[in-house]
Amino acid sequence: MNSPDQNPAQHPVLIADHLTKTYGSTTALGGVNLSLYAGESVAIMGPSGSGKTTLMHCLSGILTPDAGRVHLSLPQQQVEITSLNEERRAQLRREHLGFVFQEGLLLPELTAQENAALPLMLSGVPRAAAESHAQQWLSSLGLDGMFDRRLGELSGGQAQRVAIARAQIADPTVVFADEPTGALDSMTSDAVLTALLDSTVSRGRTLVLVTHDPQVAARCSRLIRVRDGHIVADERTHCSSNQEVTR
Repeated sequence: MNSPDQNPAQHPVLIADHLTKTYGSTTALGGVNLSLYAGESVAIMGPSGSGKTTLMHCLSGILTPDAGRVHLSLPQQQVEITSLNEERRAQLRREHLGFVFQEGLLLPELTAQENAALPLMLSGVPRAAAESHAQQWLSSLGLDGMFDRRLGELSGGQAQRVAIARAQIADPTVVFADEPTGALDSMTSDAVLTALLDSTVSRGRTLVLVTHDPQVAARCSRLIRVRDGHIVADERTHCSSNQEVTR
């Protein structure tokens, strides 16, 4: 499935094919099809229980769907995420996907640079090289002079910038963000979202963002609405023609 107004010659970065996920008698995903492209910022919205977070977790390999497939295009290979075991999915997430969550999920005992460098160190990069790269990312996000601060010494917005640095440090193909501004005031939210967009789509990467905030969604190039486990609308926002495609 192509995204609305997408050049059909462009190959999707991430493809979901008939994803199904149930919890008991509740259908979280009811056969979802979705294609995402390089350089897109995609907001996923829907009421509580609509399946939006389950969709993000299946796309990123955190969850395995009951049926259906997810394919990820990497620079040198195509990977079917849903065919991998948990160990390989964890490696894929660490090396090729980035994550930013509402509360950041930083480790409070580590410094800002240690938190940001962690994915590289877990992949075997020497500590000095990983922390040097982390410092470059932190500096680019306006955190010069804060490398040695721990979580309790950072504001909410600063902590989310550390989380963005951690998400970006391995140069992921896709970054997933789950309510990344949900715990922030409006001014800080705007600054964090700008940092997130600048560090992903401005570099040709794909951003997939779950949000309940229409103002956050309006800054993304594409808006997907989910209800009862189905995509009910897929539309371009201000970056395109705003033409809506109803599923």
